[in-house]
Amino acid sequence: MIVGGGIAGLYLADQLHQAGRDYLLVESRDRLGGRVLSETVNGAAYDLGPAWFWAGQPRIAGLISRFELPVFEQYAQGEFRFEDAQGRIQQGRGAASMQGSFRIDGGMGTLCTALAGQIDPSRILLNTEVRQLSRSDGDILIGCEAGAEIQARSVVLAIPPRVAAFLDFSPTLPTAATKTMAAIPTWMASQAKAVILYDAPFWRDMGLSGDAMSHKGPMVEIHDASTATGSGAALFGFIGVPPDRRDQQVLKSAIVDQLIRLFGSQAASANAVLIKDWAADTNTATQADHAPMTTHPLYGLPPALAGLWDGRLIFGGTEVAATFGGYLEGALEAADAALVESMLH
Repeated sequence: MIVGGGIAGLYLADQLHQAGRDYLLVESRDRLGGRVLSETVNGAAYDLGPAWFWAGQPRIAGLISRFELPVFEQYAQGEFRFEDAQGRIQQGRGAASMQGSFRIDGGMGTLCTALAGQIDPSRILLNTEVRQLSRSDGDILIGCEAGAEIQARSVVLAIPPRVAAFLDFSPTLPTAATKTMAAIPTWMASQAKAVILYDAPFWRDMGLSGDAMSHKGPMVEIHDASTATGSGAALFGFIGVPPDRRDQQVLKSAIVDQLIRLFGSQAASANAVLIKDWAADTNTATQADHAPMTTHPLYGLPPALAGLWDGRLIFGGTEVAATFGGYLEGALEAADAALVESMLH
C-alpha cells in the first residue's frame, strides 16, 4: 500500500504496475499530485507548486522522454531588478537566478497526469485519509478516516515524515523514530506562491527577464511564469509574509502594488492573482513547518527510520532521498529506493 498520491507515490505505483505487483494507492486529497499543482486558466497552465527541473536529473528526464512531454527553458533574457527595504528599485544588480532550469509545457501537473494514466483506476483511492497503522500477524492493517480497514504486506509512506508522525502507530514506533520524523523539515512547506496573469509579457519588451528580488515584499523572489510561447503571460513569486499573517485579499492587492513598483504601471493590469499557501495545507505542512528554512536541509533516510516493522514500514518521499532530497527528482529517487525495499515482501 502506498500512502500519498504525489509524484513519489504515483511513480512507485507505476513501477509496481509494470512489475505486475499487487498495490493500492491512497490519497487524502480529492486530487492526485501532492505538492505538484498546475492550475489552468483560459487554456494555459501555471504551476502553483514546483515548476522546474534541471539537467543532470536522470529520472525526471527519463519520464519526460517516455511520455514525450514538451519542455522549454526558463525565460531569463534581459535584466534583473532589485527592490531594497525602502522600495527603491535598482536594475541590473545580479542575473536571472533560474537561468538554465527547465519547465514542462502544460505545467508540471502533466507529468502526474501521465503517470496516473499508467495506473489501474481501481488501484487508486482519493479522499481517503489514513489514520492508523497496526501490525497484525506480520501484515499491516491500515485504518482510514471513513472507518475502512485495509490489509497490506507492506506500507510505503510517500508523504512528508512530519505529516506521517501524526499517524497512530500500533505498536508505537521507537522514540528515536518518532523524534526523527518530527525533526525532518518538509521541503517548501512554509511557502506560499503567487502567480499573476497578464495579457502579454510586457516586461520582456522593456528588456527585463521578469526576475526580481525584494527586501520589501510581499514577494521576495519573482520570475517569469509565462507559457512556452508567451501567450499565457505571467509572473510568479514566493511570498515572504509569515504564514500567520497571510490574508489572501490583502496579499493580492499588495502583490500588484509591488509589481507596479518593480515593473511600472502596466503591472496594474493584472487579470488574476492566484495564490497557493502551502503552509495552510495540512496534507503538506505541520505547525513546525511554519518556520522558514534558512538553508537546504541535508536529506536522506536517517538510520532511525530504516527497517521499521521488519522492513515493512517504508518511507518514500523526497525528504528521504539520498541525493536530490527536496526536489522532484528526489521524490522519484526515494520512490525507487522504496520500490527495492517493498519488493522484498
